[in-house]
Amino acid sequence: MKVFSSCRGISFLMWIMAFHLVLSVSGVYSVKSTKDCKLLSHSPLQQKVLERLEPLVGKNFTAEDKASNESYTYVFQLCGDAGGAPNAGVIQVDKKLQKTTVIGKYTHTQAIGGSDWVMLIYTNGEKYDAHCNKEERKAIIMISCDRNVKVGKLEVGLEEREKEENCFYLFELDTSSVCPVIESKLSTGSIISTGSIILIIGFSLLAVYLVGGFLYQRVIVGAKGVEQFPNYAFWVEFGNLAADGCDFVCRSRKREESPAYRGEATDNLQEEPEERDDQLLPM
Repeated sequence: MKVFSSCRGISFLMWIMAFHLVLSVSGVYSVKSTKDCKLLSHSPLQQKVLERLEPLVGKNFTAEDKASNESYTYVFQLCGDAGGAPNAGVIQVDKKLQKTTVIGKYTHTQAIGGSDWVMLIYTNGEKYDAHCNKEERKAIIMISCDRNVKVGKLEVGLEEREKEENCFYLFELDTSSVCPVIESKLSTGSIISTGSIILIIGFSLLAVYLVGGFLYQRVIVGAKGVEQFPNYAFWVEFGNLAADGCDFVCRSRKREESPAYRGEATDNLQEEPEERDDQLLPM
């Protein structure tokens, strides 16, 4: 029985491993990235522009067209199937007719970038029925820098279809992903302002210390005179130590010690007798 149960356990584990392998091959566990976008012309520069949008990969962004009388919902996904439509980067959903139209495909991508913006262009969409000389639809997504939001909402800009050619759908999206990196550089003005702030904080703390200590010594302790100064004994001792240290460091020659400092009494010192020349004078 033990051998039979162990064989069943091994076979069950093999079935699980085979199931995971099938899922990974079918793309269920595949990791989305900007490399899934197919550029119309292979350009390292455009690929770098797409890499700036990596945080937006795998997310569906939805917007409703409120400006026109028609009720449309637009779905955008970066380098992924928008709304589950294969190869569709942007789709249009007609709520009344329950019809889905592919505006642009991420398999036909162009990426143009600036310092704080990225323009993403999806082409090869479904053809117009009666507008724009029945050319293929095209979506332009203008992604701008906004440091206050990680990812904003998709907004419908306009649909330009009153032309013979080069018609497009314009969308807008704000995100901090395309914002330039701020380099931390300390300028002279910032250093001065920082020093001023430090001085203001220092003087404020000193004022609080003096006023609070004075009130405590006078009201609580009941001190009078100079003893009302906070920590008076400490500051007196500190001043004496500072003076001794300054005298030790700054004096260039040894100071002569007074007899009193050496411990000798000045009363015991005898004055030398004055020499008189009276004895040398002839009588």
